[in-house]
Amino acid sequence: MKDRTGEVIYVGKAKDLRKRVSSYFQPGRARQIEHPKIRSMISMVEDLETMEVRSEAEALLLEGRLIKDYRPRYNTDFTDDKRFLLIRVDAHNPVPRFRLARNRLQDGSLYFGPFAHAGPLRRTLADMRRKYGILLSDASPQELPDGRIRLYDDARAELYGHENEITLEEYAARVRQACAFLEGKSREWVEEIREKMEEAASAQRFEEAASLRDTLLALRKTITQNRKFTRALPDSGGVATAPAALAEALGLDQPVDSIECFDISHISGQYAVASMVRFAGGKPDKRNYRRYRIRSFTGNDDFRAMEEVVGRRYRRLSEEGKPLPDLVVIDGGKGQVAAALKAFLLLEVDPPALIGLAKKEEAIVFPSERPPLRLPHHHAGLRLLQRARDEAHRFANNFNADLRSRRIRESVLDDVPGLGGKRKEALLAHFGSLERIRAADPETLAEAPGIGPLFASRLHQYLHAEAPASNRPADGEPEGPRE
Repeated sequence: MKDRTGEVIYVGKAKDLRKRVSSYFQPGRARQIEHPKIRSMISMVEDLETMEVRSEAEALLLEGRLIKDYRPRYNTDFTDDKRFLLIRVDAHNPVPRFRLARNRLQDGSLYFGPFAHAGPLRRTLADMRRKYGILLSDASPQELPDGRIRLYDDARAELYGHENEITLEEYAARVRQACAFLEGKSREWVEEIREKMEEAASAQRFEEAASLRDTLLALRKTITQNRKFTRALPDSGGVATAPAALAEALGLDQPVDSIECFDISHISGQYAVASMVRFAGGKPDKRNYRRYRIRSFTGNDDFRAMEEVVGRRYRRLSEEGKPLPDLVVIDGGKGQVAAALKAFLLLEVDPPALIGLAKKEEAIVFPSERPPLRLPHHHAGLRLLQRARDEAHRFANNFNADLRSRRIRESVLDDVPGLGGKRKEALLAHFGSLERIRAADPETLAEAPGIGPLFASRLHQYLHAEAPASNRPADGEPEGPRE
């Protein structure tokens, strides 16, 4: 749900979205809602955007991600920084172990997930240890003089029922089996447990049947929810890192160690801003993020905006004698890439490798006549581009939202009769935000420097009256953020 400025104010999910959403807006419904926060939200909704997914688990994951990205004011769940769990396999280790993690890093590991339900995931890992003979994070394997490894030196060696002293090749085969299960490629185990559960139930071994049932439910939840996000483990002929994989796919001579990605954000030509995010070694380099206000024009022209910010960025680097990145990525298609190339030509600077990432088909486009490149969705290089593009999009949208909030705040106080610049600054300094000013009663407002009882009463009355017409959108004016 979005307000009149296009800001996302609520994210929700339902099996029947039409029924769920329409229930908010039925005649007389607002009077029946007891919670004032929900009544307030309904009065602000001006636009809706829907997304269809394939399962409840996927809906839960998407809801959490959107709330973390947009931080809507009317949501209470998922507003902290806690992330869904992943399974990390430290494939760079000679004896890989399976661990739980909340962040995907460019560390040479395999990642599976995210998983919406932590309990079934933890049970699944424990069952995988017994089924496949793999190691979890609590293991400390030892290398033996003959080159083999001892997995456990305690009672677990007997409890898990697998050979405890094995070669690295034998353990690698176990890891491949477990990873295949997490990818959903091995259903035999699930079928085996189902047969054992039915057999135990028929023999009236109900406790055993119940335990097998819980295991079966946990396994099914895990393998049906899972998506494999990062394929960082190379085979014998592959590349070792995402930057190297991307360079190979683009036909470049060396890995793209430094990437700078640009995005434009505006609302129908208003509050036009841009972002530039930098990745180094496949990881975000947040100290070198930059954000820009569009200065050269006012209106809706993504091409011109892209030309401006690319020119400003690399004119500065050129003047300061700093190196250009290995790769420049533009969030957009041929038109945006052409605008970026024009900026380099006007600067008389030889551009580095330059590409665009078109959202619709995730196709890589080039400034030359080279046809678009479509990499497999699991390709490590494409994943790196998508992370850079999504980070640029997030950074630009956040700047746009901050700018809108400041402008709206300033315009409301600017419209208060008799409130000059000094008293406005004193109010904001005393209360800290417009929301706190609105929440204050006249007596509390009068405590601010330069605000007497009489003016405090007038200010309180003004802030709680109907919004001035100057703050409302003009008839027919398009609202909502650009996609």
